[in-house]
Amino acid sequence: MTGSEDSPSFRLAYVPGVTPAKWVKTWNERLPDIPLTLVQVPAAEAPEVLRAGEADAGLVRLPVDRTFFSAIPLYTETTVVVVPKDHLITAAEEVTLADLADEVLFHPLDDVFDWKAPPGEPAFERPATTADAVELVAANIGLLVVPQSLARLHHRRDLTYRPVVDAPQSSVALSWPEEATTDLVEDFIGIVRGRTVNSTRGRTTAPSQAKPSQTKTQGKAQASPAKSQGKAAGKPAGRTARARTGGGKSAKPAQRGKPRRRS
Repeated sequence: MTGSEDSPSFRLAYVPGVTPAKWVKTWNERLPDIPLTLVQVPAAEAPEVLRAGEADAGLVRLPVDRTFFSAIPLYTETTVVVVPKDHLITAAEEVTLADLADEVLFHPLDDVFDWKAPPGEPAFERPATTADAVELVAANIGLLVVPQSLARLHHRRDLTYRPVVDAPQSSVALSWPEEATTDLVEDFIGIVRGRTVNSTRGRTTAPSQAKPSQTKTQGKAQASPAKSQGKAAGKPAGRTARARTGGGKSAKPAQRGKPRRRS
């Protein structure tokens, strides 16, 4: 948690293409007294921002260093190829990497994909950023493969995109330093997971912290059977026997009739 104890605040880093607006809105509704500050960072710099404590948590692209960070995967994006609107690829609803084999494909220095073997024909140089690569696509110099959110972020009227069904995909996660799992981080985890305001946030309550009323009730419940058994054991046997014969009076012996004479 950043800020002083008297004025707590929460800083959330997020990478390009991620839209945290819906979660920020929920935060402001539930925790109006604790300001949430958004910090936009390049995808490659997000881990260092979190390590340095410049943000409490971040909406980042996987993978992350799981020996240092905790991460909750949120969603996986569709991968698309950005093309000019008059390109032949627009005739198809979706394409494969094989369809792009003869196309010049840009791989900017901030590419979020870890290509083992970059598809397509290599460009004359690598653009510095995805935004620069989009400008080159608009100039009909080549094409660009990106997560769909980045294609939308850098939308232009003269460009469009199509899904690439067999391309690598990028997943977005909520991540934070594992040793810095504060109560406010837990609050934000609850929000991204869709927990209601009355649900628990995973904070464990020690047995000694149980409510007195619950402890008292449980004590009574445990004592009742023993108490009942004690009462039953304390009843005299005679009373029980009299209760069975009815009324408590001793029963009279049955009278025998006079013997009949033999003829």
